Amino acid sequence: MGKLLIKNIKNLVQVREEAPVKVSGKEMAVLPCVENAWLAIDNGLIADYGSMDDFPGIVDWKDLEVIDASDRIILPCYADSHTHIVYAGNREGEFVDRINGLSYEEVAKRGGGIINSVQLLRKTSEEELFQQSLIRFNEIIKLGTGAVEIKSGYGLSLEAELKILRVIKRIKDLNIIPVKATFLGAHAIPPEFKGNKEGYIDLLINEMLPAIAKEKLADYIDVFCEKDYFTAAETEKILLAGKKHGLVGKVHAEQLSHSNGIKTAIKCDAISVDHLEYCNDSDIEELLKSKTMATVLPGAAFFLGLPLPPARKMIDAGLAIAFASDYNPGSSPSGNMGFMMSLGCIQYKLTPEEVINATTINSAYAMNMGHKAGSITRGKLANFILTKKINSYGFIPYSFSNDHIENVFINGKIFS
Repeated sequence: MGKLLIKNIKNLVQVREEAPVKVSGKEMAVLPCVENAWLAIDNGLIADYGSMDDFPGIVDWKDLEVIDASDRIILPCYADSHTHIVYAGNREGEFVDRINGLSYEEVAKRGGGIINSVQLLRKTSEEELFQQSLIRFNEIIKLGTGAVEIKSGYGLSLEAELKILRVIKRIKDLNIIPVKATFLGAHAIPPEFKGNKEGYIDLLINEMLPAIAKEKLADYIDVFCEKDYFTAAETEKILLAGKKHGLVGKVHAEQLSHSNGIKTAIKCDAISVDHLEYCNDSDIEELLKSKTMATVLPGAAFFLGLPLPPARKMIDAGLAIAFASDYNPGSSPSGNMGFMMSLGCIQYKLTPEEVINATTINSAYAMNMGHKAGSITRGKLANFILTKKINSYGFIPYSFSNDHIENVFINGKIFS
């Protein structure tokens, strides 16, 4: 892959000699940086870094490409630990319905919501689904994402869920950035099982899971633990069934109401609980005693007008917080993690340091990717963002929705 030296970097951000698995509480306000820095890349990995004041003699590198990054900042690519980017079509009509006063639940009861996406996806061929999803995949990389988790959940039948997971595998096998796959068959009850939720759960556990395990199509299993979807007891049953097939748990928890999803996720050793709009003090206490990452999805709360998850309270209590995009067609149709950082600062009153930690090192933890992503650390993947000329990293969340990226480097090469 060749060797690359980037010199005169105004600020090299999120530099960790030995990266911790996550940062919690007051540690989230600490963001180690090197000003006036250099960064060396070898064979797609971070080889070394330091200050230009003590620049070493590495000019003996052969075929060395050199980039001058004067007045520019480098930070690690975002790790987006919660997306649904493999879907068909869009749901912009529901966007208008909500503007006209319908709630997310009311849209769903009219045949919209997740079931709308299910019907579209079932009609879409695997190849067309792959091509649509690849566009979104490339889009999020250009926006700075260097590791991503992708969920199924818009199929809700054996055939359609396998189709989604096979598309995710095709994306993963491109070996562009690290990709984790999550089986979310427990996203909703499909129309053909209306009034027979138990029958659908049996199908999920006894047919879908064995087929997915046979093809090794998933890393995680997820459940939408919510009123009118899956109860805490059903969530536990599904997560434990997934664990028997080697799938680590994740949970959509406390988004539209309090459904005890957080406590259930912790009980089942889930790696993360995501959404958390209705997270309460008792939930925070339980999370503090666990290894489960609390993951906030600012795009969904913003787009649906939901109460904000208590991210500030969680951090002040000593918790680690991750941020992810929840990129999906119905409740967060954006994979722009820079915008998620802006929402974190503007709506949640987090500092720039906290949101950068939330979208890099902690979100990498939320998909077990910390050994490859989330920080500028020797031996990690050379997946990083080179900004345009800006004053500081605080300008990224401050100047919300604007394009601050000059180039995204993936495996040490400019991604285009």
